[in-house]
Amino acid sequence: MSLDTASQPTADRPVTALAELRAQLTLEEKVRLLVGAGLWDTTAIDRIGLRSVLVSDGPAGVRGVDESGRETSASFPAPSALAATWDVDLADEVGAAFASEARRHGVDVVLAPQVNLQRTPVGGRHFECYSEDPVLTGEIAVHVVRAAQDRGVGMCVKHFVANDSETERTSYLSRVDERTLREVYLAPFERLVHEAQAWSVMGAYSGIDDGTTAAPALEHRPLLTGVLKDEWGFDGVVVSDWVATKSVAAALEGGLDLQMPGPDGVWGDGLLDAVRTGLVDEALVDEKVDRVLLMAQRVGALQGHEPAGRLRDEVFAVDVPAVLRRLVARSMVVLRDDEHALPVAADTVSRIALVGPNAVSPFVQGGGSAYVRPDRTSTPADALAAAFGAEVTVHAGAVSRMLPPQLDLAGRCRTPDGATGALVEVLDADGAVIDSRVVTQWHGWLREPAEHAASVRIRTTVALTEPGHHEVGVGTVGRHRIEVGGQVLSTGEKVVGAEVILDSSVNAPAPAVLTIEVTEPTTVLVDALVQAVHPVGYASFARAELVHRTPGTSPDELLAAAVEAAAAADLAVVVVGTNEEIESEGYDRTSLALPGTQDQMVKEILAANPRTIVVVNAGAPVLLPWLDEVPCVVWAWLGGQEWPEALGDVLAGRTEPSGRLPWTLPANETDVPVPHAVPVDGVIDYHEGVHVGYRSWLRLDRTPAAPFGHGLGWTAWEHDSATATLAADGGLTVDVTVCNTGPRAGREVVQVYVEPPAGSPSGDRPVRWLGGFAVVHAEPGERTTVPVRVDAQAFRTWDTARSGWVTPPGTYRIRVGRSSSDLRHTVEVSHPGSSATDADSSSGTTARP
Repeated sequence: MSLDTASQPTADRPVTALAELRAQLTLEEKVRLLVGAGLWDTTAIDRIGLRSVLVSDGPAGVRGVDESGRETSASFPAPSALAATWDVDLADEVGAAFASEARRHGVDVVLAPQVNLQRTPVGGRHFECYSEDPVLTGEIAVHVVRAAQDRGVGMCVKHFVANDSETERTSYLSRVDERTLREVYLAPFERLVHEAQAWSVMGAYSGIDDGTTAAPALEHRPLLTGVLKDEWGFDGVVVSDWVATKSVAAALEGGLDLQMPGPDGVWGDGLLDAVRTGLVDEALVDEKVDRVLLMAQRVGALQGHEPAGRLRDEVFAVDVPAVLRRLVARSMVVLRDDEHALPVAADTVSRIALVGPNAVSPFVQGGGSAYVRPDRTSTPADALAAAFGAEVTVHAGAVSRMLPPQLDLAGRCRTPDGATGALVEVLDADGAVIDSRVVTQWHGWLREPAEHAASVRIRTTVALTEPGHHEVGVGTVGRHRIEVGGQVLSTGEKVVGAEVILDSSVNAPAPAVLTIEVTEPTTVLVDALVQAVHPVGYASFARAELVHRTPGTSPDELLAAAVEAAAAADLAVVVVGTNEEIESEGYDRTSLALPGTQDQMVKEILAANPRTIVVVNAGAPVLLPWLDEVPCVVWAWLGGQEWPEALGDVLAGRTEPSGRLPWTLPANETDVPVPHAVPVDGVIDYHEGVHVGYRSWLRLDRTPAAPFGHGLGWTAWEHDSATATLAADGGLTVDVTVCNTGPRAGREVVQVYVEPPAGSPSGDRPVRWLGGFAVVHAEPGERTTVPVRVDAQAFRTWDTARSGWVTPPGTYRIRVGRSSSDLRHTVEVSHPGSSATDADSSSGTTARP
């Protein structure tokens, strides 16, 4: 193992010094270092000057380690939004913002970024990933990780590897051939090791079958040890996903270094005995301890050592809200703007109709470990009123959430004794009450009931005053008995443990609901007996979603009110999108359609007011059947806490929405090359091979609603010329001259794609693939030339027979344009190629336009 000389002060404590420090530890202490001390911290050993290393979830912010739920954080846009900027300088700023937020919360290592690929648009964590392309993913991730670690904060890259869906996520096996792994799914991880010197990598819940070895990811020695550590030289810590460790010896020998959480679990309970009995070699434990100590040194957890990084003193010199606001505004993608509606001139609008369920309640962050409690919240209505100085009316216009909302305990509920709220009783195994309390707020969880608690009983009487249909119910997990209005709605005898933390039903347990027709005020009794869950590595809890839907306004009435408002307004801004029921860790989507009645709403608002802008508030692709009818459509992502203000900036012309799609937007669900990721007999077969995302769309000759890389901005661009120069290392520089022919200053994303030689013997290569990209800014009428680097790796392919990289010789077509389908120039490059044993060389190569 070698230290990262570029990122941390090796002279202060070289490898030999770390080994000497480890030599002072007892076997018991060494084993404890390889198991978490709790949910978010590693073990401290005071006598050697080692404090705990604190880690925190972080794909869209740094949540912190306070389990009370009171800690707030800066809520970042979903990672796909950053990739949509295609801007590595902005990625540097986001990495700096991660470091600043981490230090603010006392966090040493952020569990991010997620560099799994968006193989299928229905993936539940699609919004947490950067892109469907390995080059775009790797380039953005390298800058984020390097910028954070330059400021002394570690980043834990996840999830190694081919962990691209949520269905049966703790048990499925990804069947991926070796070439596809190398060229596609391992590629971002390889770059993060070589170019960013990542300090940590997280292993996945799922397993991998590469054609030679089939094993859980944390036990896959050929990948974790053979490729990641030995071949690539990764010197950091391989940490388990939480409660993912399934074995002692197999995981230890496979390459896992740190089990999280702890102090119990498989390693906490069995690793020490495995060493004592000779089942595992103590020397292997020592090697892992060295890695943990090195990580501790890098983050400043060893006494006498400051956090590593050449910019560590600048960690707080970041205006995080300003970075996030600029990021989300620039990430927005103009899918269509036929009538040049953007930006909207303030003097042309005095009344704005803001319409849509996501206009009332914007969906700014996906569910699961990416969620943080935002530092601040705001509304699109206030943001647009401030941006335009106009009157803004807000109307839901449609129904999008299918599950009933939370029950209002304080407003309409009484305990059996008549107190406001609900009576919550904690019971032991014999049914005796060991604790009780009255609650007037309930957010779905009872945290840390007594260790010997077996169940929790929740009782309340709900007042139903409004005439019409009411829905009252309870959703839960594990053993339970749900009774509403004297009717037993659901029972279950299955006792759950740690696995339930990872199950989709915890994120959104489907409630058992009783529908009641009310003609005059009445009451209904809710009596729920739910399991107390004591998961390994996590705090105990009881889970129950108390829900109640009032009769309310019908969808037709919602739409009618919105249409009337739109017709009377100077401008209609319609915000459609998904919500926490749709996009979350823990489950995959079952449909790409917008939920509820939103499609009908768009069409009727457009008919009422032709001056309509539709804003799509979603992280992953959704079908937009009206896309060709609406004059202006903007994809606005899950934008975090600054989303409303950023939307105002875009519409009012303060910031250009210069984003480009980092994935393909389907027009029809049946056209999607990988329409689902449901395991068959426990296996997900990556049948498309290297043709992930837009590569499959091109191969199958299918036309999407918008291609990978598409985005219009608010100005117009011409690509005048492109020339290519080959480098000695076999890479390429493409000089592209562009001209801003529109009326406003703007940003263009120049994209360079590679097409293989005709008749290439290297197997089934894609039609074309992204080789490189660059962002350029120009004033109106300005012509500028931007160099785009295409690395030598872009030409190579994995030769399975020889277990090495080869660059097939021949004439490659270099395509330059604005998306994977909008190509403006072609340059042919003759490449001599290289074998699996030869170094790449550009000797004798030529390029011609």
